[in-house]
Amino acid sequence: MTIFIYSLSTTGLNSVKCLIAMVQDTEKLHSIISLDSELNKIQDEDILLERILLEARRVVSADAGSIYAVNGDHLVINYAQNDTLQKNLPAGKKLIYNIFTVPVTTNTISGYAAATGTALNVPDVYQIPSSAPYGFDPSYDTRAGYRSTSMLAVPLKTNTGEILGVIQIINKLTPRGEVTAFNRDDELLVTHFAANATVTLQRARMTRAILLRMIRMAELRDPKETGPHVNRVAGYSVEIYEAWARQAGIARAELERTRDNLRMAAMLHDVGKVAISDTILKKPGRFTDDEYNIMKTHTWQGARLFLDKQSKFDELAQEVALNHHENWDGSGYPGHVDIQTGEAIDPNPDGSPRGKAGTEIPLFGRIVAVADVYDALLSNRVYKDAWTEEDALEELKRLRGSKFDPDLIDIFFQVLPNIQTITERYAREN
Repeated sequence: MTIFIYSLSTTGLNSVKCLIAMVQDTEKLHSIISLDSELNKIQDEDILLERILLEARRVVSADAGSIYAVNGDHLVINYAQNDTLQKNLPAGKKLIYNIFTVPVTTNTISGYAAATGTALNVPDVYQIPSSAPYGFDPSYDTRAGYRSTSMLAVPLKTNTGEILGVIQIINKLTPRGEVTAFNRDDELLVTHFAANATVTLQRARMTRAILLRMIRMAELRDPKETGPHVNRVAGYSVEIYEAWARQAGIARAELERTRDNLRMAAMLHDVGKVAISDTILKKPGRFTDDEYNIMKTHTWQGARLFLDKQSKFDELAQEVALNHHENWDGSGYPGHVDIQTGEAIDPNPDGSPRGKAGTEIPLFGRIVAVADVYDALLSNRVYKDAWTEEDALEELKRLRGSKFDPDLIDIFFQVLPNIQTITERYAREN
């Protein structure tokens, strides 16, 4: 064995280095293949985009990055991640980033990748030749307090050539933590990963489209149920759940699975309104007692849609639809009812359903209750003007422990900066 090792000196040592490099590349390829399987399990578009960015960075040891989605002739930032800046935050806090758009032109690095459909690898964004059609705006670094150097932008391109978005990863790190340029192998790895991720993203978009069509059915009946509203409620719910799960010590794998299903389930919280008469849903004013009692049936009517449960998503969607109007003090609705008939189970002496209180209310119903009311307060309704953010936040505090789970209200305020980012991303409708 000793003789063999000595014989590897000089030229033989180079062969070992090549062999080690080949093994490392093979491990990366195996990692990408296993990631394809993991990504295929994610159904929600937003959750998937965040995971795609995380894994693209991990594959090539990138410190930071952003993922953009094409919206018309612009790229809209969906998520930004930065390990260096994240380390400066308290445990459990998320990096807050500005929502902005980039034209799909060759003037910027991400825009160039989208406009041309090709990857762009820049060793140093501060040393881009003046002859290049694209440039880098250093004000992004100034605002973030960060120094971008190497940058790799790869389009998310379908097999028909359509550009869905761009992955832009920043600052490749050596094992010693030094910033270096992305190499040709990095380009190939990320391009391969992006191609497979795009197929998964197309499927997630189909799922989102089906959900939004169901929501549009409700919107035809109730103008309050809009795409932006349900996306905000879903986004708020996921942020609250993530913070709760971290505090509760929920395993990361379970957290990831649940947030995916919860986001979709929260979007359908009011789907039962399709069963309510137009004369009630579109009434330009407050309901009579009889009308309000009919309106309250949308909870169990929505839950009925998921009686034949086929997946964890169906289970969460039923839980959310049925329980998002229950109150912590037991004064909410529909209470303990048979979701097939709406009849009271273990009724009060007057025959009315006994309300659910405290932890009788399933967790995800309690979470969506907070998210739904907060967004409703900030939105215009036929019977009220939109509240200011300050007034809406004061109302949540006032209702802590009566209408809402007090622990979830505390968590809501812990993640308020993330909530505000979601509000900005899904701009409020007029």
